[in-house]
Amino acid sequence: MTHSIPHPLTRRRVLQAAALAAGLGGAGAFAQAFPSRPVRIVLPQPPGGAADRLARIVAERLEARWKQSVVVENKPGGGVVVGTLATVRSAPDGHTIALLGSSLSINAVQRKDLPYDSVADLQPLARVGYYTVALVAPAAFPANDIKELIALARQQPGRLSFGSNGIGTSAQLAGEMLNHMAGIEMLHVPYNGAAKMYTDIVGGQIPLGFSVASSAEAFIKAGQLKVLGVTSVQRSPLYPQWPAIAETLPGYEAVNWAGFAAPASLPPALGQRIADDILAVVAEPEVAKTLAGMGIDVSPQGPQEFSRFIRSEIERFAAVTQPLATGK
Repeated sequence: MTHSIPHPLTRRRVLQAAALAAGLGGAGAFAQAFPSRPVRIVLPQPPGGAADRLARIVAERLEARWKQSVVVENKPGGGVVVGTLATVRSAPDGHTIALLGSSLSINAVQRKDLPYDSVADLQPLARVGYYTVALVAPAAFPANDIKELIALARQQPGRLSFGSNGIGTSAQLAGEMLNHMAGIEMLHVPYNGAAKMYTDIVGGQIPLGFSVASSAEAFIKAGQLKVLGVTSVQRSPLYPQWPAIAETLPGYEAVNWAGFAAPASLPPALGQRIADDILAVVAEPEVAKTLAGMGIDVSPQGPQEFSRFIRSEIERFAAVTQPLATGK
């Protein structure tokens, strides 16, 4: 008699399903008993950045709320794949969650080598919000808003360019989505971070760039850059004076979001409990003020809404990248 060896992902899903089945009868009690030991927040990025600071702010508040240690574990590598995979493979008991971002949606569309399914292998818990991303230009740029930019780009097809902080980032997707929805052709210029991009925009080397608004504020206040629009579906409450691109192109949205997720087989009752606690922490006035100071537009979502949001992001990105891949 021969025996087949199950694929690693199949075996993992079988084990997760068994754990879920074992806990279904007492899912409510399980949620009430949580956490029974230290909780870790996996961050697929190195320490020191904005996401790291956000993770530690939430961890500190959850620790006080849960009366249990909450530790941030930085697991960078593979374009956030290493940390995401560690989360997918962890026990679905709530004691490992992850702080993820737009790269989850972008990777799902652009990469065929992922060792996990960005939708099926993760359970979205709570979206915190997103960084306000703005399309900036030199003060002397002839267009002052998106409508004027579209008209200018149509007069000069292929001659305008936009900068971003790298290939596969939400900033690049924001530009490609603008091209797609407006029927224009601006060229993408990727940078390794935003600092050099700002210098080149101010110096006239490139005319436009998508960037986190808070990091461009010094140039804007100095009158060196101006904002043509923000990429959120509505105006940011942090910067209400700047129009949303969606005011000219209804349906446009390309946000650099941040939110928490867990392994897919986490019992729903426990997932809701963790989500409620995260959202309660984010709603605390002191935390909300701190996040606003970091340029984070707090826009909370619970598990179901957050899940729908991620799927819609993937669908939108796929619509944008498909024409690029096929050359159409």
